[in-house]
Amino acid sequence: MTTEAAARLYLAQHLMEEAGKGYMTFNPLNKSVADLPVIYAFSNVKGGGEGIAYAIAEDGTCLGSHWCSCEAYVPHDLGVLEGARSDRHEHYRAHYSEGYRMNFILAAEVDKHPGLKEAHKKNQAAVRKEPHERE
Repeated sequence: MTTEAAARLYLAQHLMEEAGKGYMTFNPLNKSVADLPVIYAFSNVKGGGEGIAYAIAEDGTCLGSHWCSCEAYVPHDLGVLEGARSDRHEHYRAHYSEGYRMNFILAAEVDKHPGLKEAHKKNQAAVRKEPHERE
């Protein structure tokens, strides 16, 4: 069991290591970055505490999840930051082979973010379809 002081120290060290890193973009066709579909990563925990975080494609497909002890770990754990979690990007690239860009949404902004809200609507519409109707 980690002490609270050790957890705070580890978080501070993690944030220092990640400082200044940009968001990952995969763009093999050299499209305008603004035209690439987005993969949103966000914590599903109000207040950004310990809990589940998700990566969801702009088209509503859930591409991954991770249990994070703190919202500050989400950008690394779901591969939002450049150089983070190449294993996640293998899966993301299989979904968006012509390119994508990553975006991290703070838990406090989840309900207000228009792109994430639209992705969620698409996800819920797909879930409601009968299995034979899904793509």
